[in-house]
Amino acid sequence: MRDLRVTVWNEFRHEKSHKEVQAIYPDGIHAVIAAGLREHGYTNVRVATLDEPENGLPQSVLDETDVLTWWGHMAHGEVADATVDRVHQRVLAGMGLIVLHSGHHSKIFRRLMGTSCSLRWREAGERERLWVVSPGHPIAAGLDPYFEIPEVEMYGEHFDIPQPDELVLISWFQGGEVFRSGCCFTRGHGKIFYFRPGHETHPIYYHPQVRQVIANAVAWAAPVKSFPFAYGGGRAINVKEPLEALG
Repeated sequence: MRDLRVTVWNEFRHEKSHKEVQAIYPDGIHAVIAAGLREHGYTNVRVATLDEPENGLPQSVLDETDVLTWWGHMAHGEVADATVDRVHQRVLAGMGLIVLHSGHHSKIFRRLMGTSCSLRWREAGERERLWVVSPGHPIAAGLDPYFEIPEVEMYGEHFDIPQPDELVLISWFQGGEVFRSGCCFTRGHGKIFYFRPGHETHPIYYHPQVRQVIANAVAWAAPVKSFPFAYGGGRAINVKEPLEALG
């Protein structure tokens, strides 16, 4: 699984315009996420950013991507609808998608969820404790019952998303809120994981457990090789006829 083709996408705007973010992520959030995946043995990791041609995600890149990770915040509206269409179709066809932190308001996540994906938030540098609520899930592999991040932006319920197919992590914050922080979904043939931590003014993507979760999620979201599928008209299946003859 570690030879999966992973594309790490980032809008790459805060790092260019905010000195505080530049100090934490001088080469971009995408570079740190990609480094974390390589630390966990992934050997085929590429990066893409918003200001590249076709937002860094032309069809040729998507066709060579098994799992796409997505970080965006201040420029959701600048992602072209054509890019969203391409990513959407690839997810339905089986590509995995890992949506990180403020990516909850991205065009692609809102399209896949069909809801506003809104939530409560507060920038106060609070402590977050993430509890594993599905300890047998592959995304929880290698984690303790909980882990903590010392300073984060708070996200609180209600989180306006559909009921997750599986809930892996929930967060408690120092200010008292809770949040569904590790949510699994299936859309078409593709798997989607939303993972909450990652505000740009905190060094969260250097955190070992955060990197562990993302690495686990990439493996979980990998496309599943199965029989060829097609939609539309079809003739009846005769159980006495060899499958090869059904074409």
